Amino acid sequence: MREFELVVIGGGPAGMAAAIAAKKKGIDDLVIFERDDRLGGILNQCIHNGFGLHTFKEELTGPEYAERYADQVCELGIPCELGTMVLDITNDKEVTILSRERGVETVRAKAVVLAMGCRERPRGALGIAGFRPQGVYTAGTAQKLVNCEGVVPGKEVVILGSGDIGLIMARRMTLEGAKVRAVVELMPYSSGLKRNIAQCLDDYGIPLMLSHTVIDIKGKDKLEGVWVATVDERNAPIEGTEEYFPCDTLLLSCGLIPENELSRSAGIELSPLTGGPTVDESLETGAEGVFACGNVLHVHDLVDFVSEESVRAGENAAEYIKGKPASIGEPVAVKPGSGVRYTVPSKIYVESVTDSVHIRFRVTGVYKSAAIVVSCGDNEIFRKRGRIFVPSEMQDIVIKKDKLADISGEIEVRVEEAEK
Repeated sequence: MREFELVVIGGGPAGMAAAIAAKKKGIDDLVIFERDDRLGGILNQCIHNGFGLHTFKEELTGPEYAERYADQVCELGIPCELGTMVLDITNDKEVTILSRERGVETVRAKAVVLAMGCRERPRGALGIAGFRPQGVYTAGTAQKLVNCEGVVPGKEVVILGSGDIGLIMARRMTLEGAKVRAVVELMPYSSGLKRNIAQCLDDYGIPLMLSHTVIDIKGKDKLEGVWVATVDERNAPIEGTEEYFPCDTLLLSCGLIPENELSRSAGIELSPLTGGPTVDESLETGAEGVFACGNVLHVHDLVDFVSEESVRAGENAAEYIKGKPASIGEPVAVKPGSGVRYTVPSKIYVESVTDSVHIRFRVTGVYKSAAIVVSCGDNEIFRKRGRIFVPSEMQDIVIKKDKLADISGEIEVRVEEAEK
């Protein structure tokens, strides 16, 4: 059985950033397992620009951003086993892998970083009436077809969901000569970044239909069109508002799900709010020595934030391997309060915090002239005012260790709306 100090599962931006950080911290006996035939993950099909503004202070395409990290992996001599599928992880950090060269094999690690990314929510999870005709794709699948395979799925397009991939594909399909008839969004606000709405829809005259959804798919063998209806405050279709859109392509951009089958098989507790593992301030999961970062932990809006978070996971994994005691003292629970959907981490070991702790979360709606407040009972720990907070933008607040002194039990993160 081969043994490593650190095994990183996933060679996307999260896995590469974590491995590079651990290597720089002195961990030489490490490996990245990646199921694809090259590093980079989903970035390899994201040929649009807008990446790297935070990390590299310049605007890059997805492949360019991935290449920056892949070059560092190569320069540092970090071993990467491509075309290698991880089949299973145990609590004692034995990792079962499958590759064409070595077959099925089990390796042992002192620490593991989970960086498997996420997947798209498929049509079967949406409960839309109708058959399963040719022409219904997830937005990411269509993106790979167009950008990597040179295949345009269709010419008359409706997009369900206004996530960033859906918005970007509205522009991409338009540039390829297709007619995007509408982007249909269930919620009364877009789930994509505001800049993508402006650059991908407004600039091309593509309508965004908020508080609408697809209620029926027409066509048995090939897609013929979709019925769209307005929804009420309970997201139920309103009778009499139906509108028919003839189309040969329906793209689904209805959310991303952290890829956590491996985490589940290892017995790691998953958050019902994020779909990712529950972690503490060091990004360590409930399984000792197993860390999680990136979209497998919670879905990010910017890859720069994925890289930043993954650096912390890699550094903390390195410290664990070197023997740094973990989980000192009793944890303080971090709970989402009013207006907050979830928090990462879900607990903090205050005595283990060296300088500060990051708390990342998303708000549940659009809040204008509001404040983010962190409190323990009547004791206010942190307050941050903002002009606007929206669900599409992940929030990241940093709390210094001295603010957590004498805190016990639990702290709450909430949105405090301005008085009207």
